[in-house]
Amino acid sequence: MSQRDGKHLRLDGALTVQTAAAVLDEATRALRDGVEVVDFGAVAEVDSAAVAVALALVREARGAGRPIAFANVPPSLANLARLYSVADFIPVAGR
Repeated sequence: MSQRDGKHLRLDGALTVQTAAAVLDEATRALRDGVEVVDFGAVAEVDSAAVAVALALVREARGAGRPIAFANVPPSLANLARLYSVADFIPVAGR
């Protein structure tokens, strides 16, 4: 489901309503263990659940006083975030 390299977590596969809970659990554990960048580069499919997961991870990181950024955000996820007026709450690495 994901690969970790230091402070970088690379998600893969689908991030949809069917997988969101498992992805969120895994990514939350990784954040608590020091991950600062969540990379969507290998995510093949997203739906609105991906927006919810991203926002939950932001909330988790900020609540713990830790940095977080998202890399290689798929255009479909960026479009959904804009549609829901939450794009400004999802920090994109390098932006």
